[in-house]
Amino acid sequence: MSLSEKLNKLIERRQVLEERLAGSYELSSEEFVKCSKERAEILPVAEAALRLQAAERDLGDLQEMLKDAGLDSDMRQAAEDELLEVKERMTLIDHEIKVLLLPKDEADEKNAILEIRAGTGGSEAALFAMNLFEMYQNYATVRGWKFEILQKTETDLGGIKDLSVSISGNAVFARLKFESGVHRVQRVPETETQGRVHTSAATVAVLPEAEEVDIHIEEKDLRIDTYRASGAGGQHVNKTDSAVRITHLPTGVVVQQQDEKSQHKNRARAMKILRSRLYEAQREKIAAERAKDRKQQVGSGDRSERIRTYNFPQGRVTDHRINLTLYKLEYVMKGEALDEIIEPLIAENQMQLLAQVNE
Repeated sequence: MSLSEKLNKLIERRQVLEERLAGSYELSSEEFVKCSKERAEILPVAEAALRLQAAERDLGDLQEMLKDAGLDSDMRQAAEDELLEVKERMTLIDHEIKVLLLPKDEADEKNAILEIRAGTGGSEAALFAMNLFEMYQNYATVRGWKFEILQKTETDLGGIKDLSVSISGNAVFARLKFESGVHRVQRVPETETQGRVHTSAATVAVLPEAEEVDIHIEEKDLRIDTYRASGAGGQHVNKTDSAVRITHLPTGVVVQQQDEKSQHKNRARAMKILRSRLYEAQREKIAAERAKDRKQQVGSGDRSERIRTYNFPQGRVTDHRINLTLYKLEYVMKGEALDEIIEPLIAENQMQLLAQVNE
C-alpha cells in the first residue's frame, strides 16, 4: 500500500469514528472509550494528511495558472513565488507525516521513575546530584507533572547520595528518556579555597513506570528482608523494623526503601521501583534483539557514557550526543530551558529512525 493510499484510509477512518462518536448514545461505554482512543491516535496524521492534500490542490492550481501564456509578468511572478512556498510547505508536512507514522515506543505515554546517584567527586558530586534533583523537580512543575519522592538518602552537607522519584503526567517518559546517562559538572566547590574548578559527576536513570499488567512478578521469586530504618548521622527514623529490602532472585535486582514509617508503604514503593527496573530490562532486551545491537536512540543509553556537561564558570550546558551548547545554565537548572535540550534530542532520534525506515 502506497503512502497516499494509507493516508486516504486514515482520513476515511477518522470520518467513520467521528460519525460513530457523534451518535455515541448507540455505543456502550467500552465502545465509546475504544473509539475515542483510536480517534485520538490517528487524528494528528489525518489532519496532516488533509493539509497535504490541500497543498497538493494549491500546487496543481498554480501549475495550471503558469501554463497560461497570456499571464502578465506580475501575476506570473506572484504565482511562481507562491509555488515555491507551497512546495516548501508540502516538504514540511511530508516530513511531519513520516515522523507521525514512525513505530511508537509503547512506553512513551507512561509515567517515569527517575533515579539519581552521586558519582565521582565526593561531597561535590552529592551536591550536584541535589542540583539535578531540583532541576527535574522544577521541570516537572513547568510541565504540570506530579513529582513524588519515593526514596532519598541525603548527606550531612545537604547533598544526595541517591534518590528515586515518581513523575506522572502527560507523556513523561517520552520527554525524559534521553536524560539517562552520566551528567558532569565543572565548577568551583564552596570548600575550594584556591578557586580551582573541579569536575564531578552524577548518574541519572529514567525508567518507564511499569504497572502490574506490564510485568508479572512471582512472590516465590522475591526475598523480602526487613530492618530498622536509620537516617543521616545514625538517627533512627523509627524504632520498628519498617525498612524493606526486596531482592528479585532470578535477576539479582535489589531495591531498598525506608523513607516511610510504615513497612507496608515501604514495601509498596519498593515494588513500584522493582517492577519498573525489571520492565526496563525487558524492554532493553527486546530492543537489542530487534535492532541486532544497532543504536535506536540518541547515544547508547549506557550509564557509563557522559551525555552532558554543566559548566558553571562559563554558564553553559553542552549535550555531547548532539553537540549542542546553550549559554543558559541558570535557566536550564531552573527547568525553564531544559526543553531547549530535550526537543533537539527527540528530533535527532526521529531523524535516526527515519533513516532506518528509508534504508
